[in-house]
Amino acid sequence: MEGGSTFLDVKKAFGWKNDVLMVGEGDDARELRARVTGSCTVVPLTFDDERARWALRHTAAHILAQAVKRLRPDAKLAIGPAIEDGFYYDFDVKTPFTPEDLEKIEAEMKKIVSENSPVVREEVDREKARELFREQGELYKVELVEELPEGEPISLYRQGEFVDLCAGPHVASTGMVKAFKLLSVAGAYWRGDERLPMLQRIYGTAFMKAEDLQAHLDRLEEIKKRDHRRLAKDLDLFSIQEEGGPGLVYWHAKGALIRELIEDFWREEHRKRGYDIVYSPHIAKLDLWKTSGHWNWYKESMYSPMAVEEVEYLLKPMNCPFHILMFKNATRSYRDLPIRMGELGTVYRFERSGVLHGALRVRGFTQDDAHLFCTPEQLEEEIIGVLELTQYMLKVFGYSEYYCMLSVRDPEDKGKYAGDDDIWEMGEAALASALKRKNLEYKIDPGEAKFYGPAIDIKIKDALGRLWQGPTIQADFNLPERFDISYIGEDGAKHRPVMIHRTVLGSMERFVAGLVEHYAGAFPLWLSPTQVQVIPVSEKQADYATKVSERLKEKGFRVVSDLGSEKMGYKIRQAQMQKVPYMLVVGGREAENGTVSVRHRALGDLGSFALDEFMDKAAHEASTKALEPAMK
Repeated sequence: MEGGSTFLDVKKAFGWKNDVLMVGEGDDARELRARVTGSCTVVPLTFDDERARWALRHTAAHILAQAVKRLRPDAKLAIGPAIEDGFYYDFDVKTPFTPEDLEKIEAEMKKIVSENSPVVREEVDREKARELFREQGELYKVELVEELPEGEPISLYRQGEFVDLCAGPHVASTGMVKAFKLLSVAGAYWRGDERLPMLQRIYGTAFMKAEDLQAHLDRLEEIKKRDHRRLAKDLDLFSIQEEGGPGLVYWHAKGALIRELIEDFWREEHRKRGYDIVYSPHIAKLDLWKTSGHWNWYKESMYSPMAVEEVEYLLKPMNCPFHILMFKNATRSYRDLPIRMGELGTVYRFERSGVLHGALRVRGFTQDDAHLFCTPEQLEEEIIGVLELTQYMLKVFGYSEYYCMLSVRDPEDKGKYAGDDDIWEMGEAALASALKRKNLEYKIDPGEAKFYGPAIDIKIKDALGRLWQGPTIQADFNLPERFDISYIGEDGAKHRPVMIHRTVLGSMERFVAGLVEHYAGAFPLWLSPTQVQVIPVSEKQADYATKVSERLKEKGFRVVSDLGSEKMGYKIRQAQMQKVPYMLVVGGREAENGTVSVRHRALGDLGSFALDEFMDKAAHEASTKALEPAMK
């Protein structure tokens, strides 16, 4: 190519299709308007590549901002990034956006796309950027400029009359954003801080093809139907009571029953695997958190200290220091190890109100914590044991797809982690080896490790293909050192144990909320609050319906008998809406023959069964924690 050529020229020279959004050069993704600076090998990147996808959606965010400025010139711009599955932009406006406003903005965005304006990057110095945005009255942009590193060029992106402070990347022109949709508007505090101005955040999404956009919109509609906040209200599972404070979950009777069933299963499986179930306090002295390092590393996510008899205490944000104190309570021998302590422990973390979300992001939650204390030689086998437990429990709850990430230190910023290189390398090696021995594929995720050790983080995929934060397994050589815990080795000398932090389910609040959405509220039989509803055809069968209910209760089923005066069809619809797995309809013929007519919430009418036969099959379905109905 000639000097001064761009990758857009390369695209034209090679006759690449219009769906090429960027080019890949080695591990880097380059904008099409970037200059070719020398000999290089590049490949075309389409919407299928995550980097190109994010660039397209980033440009869509700028198109949104440009449209808003045309329609509301007094709007002040904040930030507008691409995000998973879409984009957003934050605006400071005098009056909130309405659904009608979104329609007008979307129409203006289509005009901007049709203009096919080049999206051009330019670099300026700090003073020019500051002056530009100050003249435009964009004070949020001025604030962002002030925070950028001294001496480094500042990048701007222009399209038509619009200019924005942005690091990029972007696609080559507004016309490349083929299919988009504005989805919603919500309040968002500047910088996520409720002490700062409340902004208006417009969310949207963008695709290359209209059919892909429509498929995504259909999926979003299904996600709305499965929203755990709506279903929790409809099914009377749990709630957030603003009168009691945001981010705190109130478990209603049905939700509490589901949680109890999960916790009982959790305890049973842990005891089988040699765990000791323990309990610890909800508060502790501030000094404990200083010893652990949490006060220095985690202070912003902890509640403020409270003074008790002139001593400062904290609500616990984690359980690990308590388990360490239990370990220290006795002299330990190498023969005692490994020691596995498990606890369903309630912890409290300060989350800003802007990030709270139903039961998924809360301020008080119960975590299925466990801490394993072992010798360095036992570390890898203990990690494998945790992986095996994790795989089993995920399977029981219907999660068959998951992805493993090995979270390690940021090699460019080791100072924010506790411990020296040797112990970090030992921990990372043990975690990686355990994953390989279990034939689990994984990706290395630099910079995502906690301050005290590397970890395996597992993302689970739900029925809608969404990824949820799942189990975590973390090696820790740091806290045993901080708390000076030891065991007596075979040589009679003191040795330092290794500690493993792990959760399988995570928080009960988030896990149950995830299950609600995964199953759309239709839990497997063993987890359903009401397993069977008995429905008499008329009042004449009320006595028989009561007898059937009593037999079911004697066998341990959770059953409701609907003896109301409503019509049978109404009762069936109500049971369906409450996601009851089995409905037993009893009329005159069933009462005479001692049978039941079985309906399943998903399969419909299954025919007539002897009551004992139904109970045997349903009991097997529940006891085996089957995901599919036994009655077919």
